[in-house]
Amino acid sequence: MPIVNCVAILVSCALAAAREISFPPISGFAEQAVFGQSGIDITTGSAFAGLTTYANLPYVHCLAGNDEEVEKYDIAILGAPFDTGVTARPGARFGPRGIRQGSRRISSEAAWSVYTGENDFLDWAKIVDCGDAPLTFLDNTVALKQLDATHKLVSGRSANSTEYPTPRIITLGGDHTTTLSALRSTHQRWGDVSVIHFDSHIDTWDPKVLGGGISHYAGVNHGTFLHIAHEEGLIRNTSIHAGIRAPMVRPKGDLRNDIRCGFQMVKARDIDRIGISGVINRLKERVSGSKVYISVDIDVLDPAFAPATGTAEVGGWTTRELLSILDGLAGLEVVGADVVEVAPIYDNPGETTVLAAAEVVQSLIRLMVAQPVEAMSSE
Repeated sequence: MPIVNCVAILVSCALAAAREISFPPISGFAEQAVFGQSGIDITTGSAFAGLTTYANLPYVHCLAGNDEEVEKYDIAILGAPFDTGVTARPGARFGPRGIRQGSRRISSEAAWSVYTGENDFLDWAKIVDCGDAPLTFLDNTVALKQLDATHKLVSGRSANSTEYPTPRIITLGGDHTTTLSALRSTHQRWGDVSVIHFDSHIDTWDPKVLGGGISHYAGVNHGTFLHIAHEEGLIRNTSIHAGIRAPMVRPKGDLRNDIRCGFQMVKARDIDRIGISGVINRLKERVSGSKVYISVDIDVLDPAFAPATGTAEVGGWTTRELLSILDGLAGLEVVGADVVEVAPIYDNPGETTVLAAAEVVQSLIRLMVAQPVEAMSSE
């Protein structure tokens, strides 16, 4: 055989062998599949494959019918894609999707906290993503009734834990009107609660002042829901705002009504005087001895840290300050929570807002896992 032909055959064999790629034994992502030589694995995890759930948690069809078996859970992530109760920029109906997108790098197996050394996803609580509530975008009254029914169903299932049989919900908003449905559900399962309300606005406006002068329908919105919750007897008079800095509609009447609705206030600039520890102490002292609902409007953050929201107010807290305050609330009996008013269309290419919102959700999970809550007595 001529030498030229032998060389050609050897080169061809070398090229054929080069096409067989040997993957390294350790992948760059905690759950990334490592392909062996015997075949390609497409069944195990990746942060960028399959449906996008919060923190790559398992999806459970929590709204299944009575004749269907539903996987049990202790903490449910529930989306509320509703934004037709806003008074400024819309877009928060896409908030649940945005927050999940911002959480895609969070993984249960790789979520060990550098601060606590703990992994809340691998603790006692089974945490799942229930997807979004099916809400009409054409009628607010119907949509909120749909959300009421969704919360009632998701919170009414038996939890995975036999010791703590009532599951808890973290809602991804959606505008802040959606918190009203969550509070109705929370009251049904846990009784009246103290609300820790992180926001730049008080949201206790009398419906006659904000929207209700037009119609009763318009009076139910993201600035009046806490007033309505007070009227319905859902919340205690031991509630508190944190991060408030937006102007009032009335010079004195709004603050008087806010007190009547059961709220005290930590203003945004108070943190400069009393510090993070001082804010934590104020919040914990106010709600001490009660079950707690935590509602986080992402506009509690300064627009530098969360531009993607409907009613941004300058002079807010940093993301680090908010996360430190939330961590400082450990030990409270948190029976429900939400992160709302995330409108991804206004975010930047770096996804500043949705990343912050996803981390806030993880902080809320941490509080729930750290403090299990016994079911309300039936007596």
